[in-house]
Amino acid sequence: MRFGMNVPIFGAYADVRLLAELAVEAEEAGWDGFWIWDHLQWSGEDDGEPREPVVDTTVALTMIAAATSRVRIGPMVLPLARRRPWKVARELTTLDHLSGGRLTVGVGLGSPPGLEYGDFGEETDDAIRAAKLDEGLEVLTGLWSGRPYSHDGPHYRLTRAELLPRPKQSRVPIWVGGMWPDARSPFRRAARFDGVHPLLFSVPLADQPAALRDLLAYVQTHREDPSRPYDVVFGADTLGDGGSADRDLVAEFEAAGVTWWMEPVSHWRGPLEQMRDRIRRGPPRR
Repeated sequence: MRFGMNVPIFGAYADVRLLAELAVEAEEAGWDGFWIWDHLQWSGEDDGEPREPVVDTTVALTMIAAATSRVRIGPMVLPLARRRPWKVARELTTLDHLSGGRLTVGVGLGSPPGLEYGDFGEETDDAIRAAKLDEGLEVLTGLWSGRPYSHDGPHYRLTRAELLPRPKQSRVPIWVGGMWPDARSPFRRAARFDGVHPLLFSVPLADQPAALRDLLAYVQTHREDPSRPYDVVFGADTLGDGGSADRDLVAEFEAAGVTWWMEPVSHWRGPLEQMRDRIRRGPPRR
């Protein structure tokens, strides 16, 4: 198992230099990955709360890539339906080269739809956003081939577009997020790519390993090549004190199939300095 963290880009974290500093501290502490959220706006628990400062994910990742040398990095998750996939392809290719091939991309619908889409006159309907996400992923991976690429779909049209250079990695890993067990379609989507990053908000912690086993069994039935390596990305709050509680928790999720422990870092757990201390304590390795 490898160990990463998922860090917000708003509120106290709305500082590109700070995010780069945290990524450096994570690398020095032995973490294997550093992902950041992707939002245009943030207002707390619901759309009616006051807006908070937010920074741009791509700009922040650029500084993070330049400041680090080992950790994998990327957006978690990128709401591709609100982006032009050819612009995303160009940005992420540049990031992959800048980082020396350390990019892993998380994708999803993006939430909440009002803040991410509706306020800007974009489509908020889940089915339409899902269709745009699927088509956008097809375009994104087609452009990453480095060969002339044409596409004629309901949302995007390209004619012999050729984006060079292609990414540094022969295959940029794509992890697909979704709510389990609330929906199934995100996990059929995840089966087509390189990993899954589920959210189990409706599942009690004690039941989450079993839920992950069910999820992985479902994904496996939809994979074209079940023998190809596949990442299951999930985690929970740990103390980082080297104690048995952390070790037992990690072991339970590893036995359920988790390959990347994703430690949540956010204002929900505590203030910035407390989270910074958690980063410096290092991953909860067994």
